[in-house]
Amino acid sequence: MTINLRMASLVLMTLPFSLHASELDTATAIEAQTTKSAAASQQRIDTSAITSLQLKADIAQRQQEIENLTLYRNHLQALVADQNNEVGSLNQQITDIKETRKGVVPLMYRMIDDLQTWIEQDLPIKSETRAARVETLKAMMGRADVADAEKFRQILEAYLVELAYGGKMGLYQETLNIAGQQRDVDVLHLGRLSLVARSLNGEAFWYFDALSSSWTAVDASQNEALAFAFKVANQSVAPTLLTLPLSVSPSHAEAQQ
Repeated sequence: MTINLRMASLVLMTLPFSLHASELDTATAIEAQTTKSAAASQQRIDTSAITSLQLKADIAQRQQEIENLTLYRNHLQALVADQNNEVGSLNQQITDIKETRKGVVPLMYRMIDDLQTWIEQDLPIKSETRAARVETLKAMMGRADVADAEKFRQILEAYLVELAYGGKMGLYQETLNIAGQQRDVDVLHLGRLSLVARSLNGEAFWYFDALSSSWTAVDASQNEALAFAFKVANQSVAPTLLTLPLSVSPSHAEAQQ
């Protein structure tokens, strides 16, 4: 009996220690689990923070791209608007050119006709060359490979050539019908006032009479003065006062000056 009581007392004495050890193990396990959970939570938090930062960076990048695309879109819209204005301006210019061309082309034909009339009514200075120039202009008008601007330029150039005849002295050779006979002669012109022909041997002179539209022989007494005028035109002697027969009337001569 006594032994049983001792054993019971021993059991009772060791029981609190067992209970305490069990609670300690439980607490330790809970702490370990808590620490593990905390670590996992911290890892999730860190991962979430990194993900959040990446998302913020992506959002900032997308916003920058959106701003860039917006600026580029506005730039393209401005270009398109300017191009539309340019197209409108070009269309208007094309319309204006077409309208101008409608007036310029008839004008060029009239200018060529007037040039031909001028040459036909003028003194026969280089008549063949001038008539050929008019024919060239007429042929040019029917050519599609020559721009209207070039056609107009050549017509104006022909007018300038014609104007030059009236302000200078010139000397050239030509075959003329004089008194029903074809003669090779030297021809001198002083502006549009005097037109004189000389035989190649220098022995005979004729002047063109605009009133009769014919070549008239010059009196032999004027041969020396005319020969000197030909030397001046040929730049063989220094220019000086010349005596030449007028091919036009005095009133016409005044109008030419």
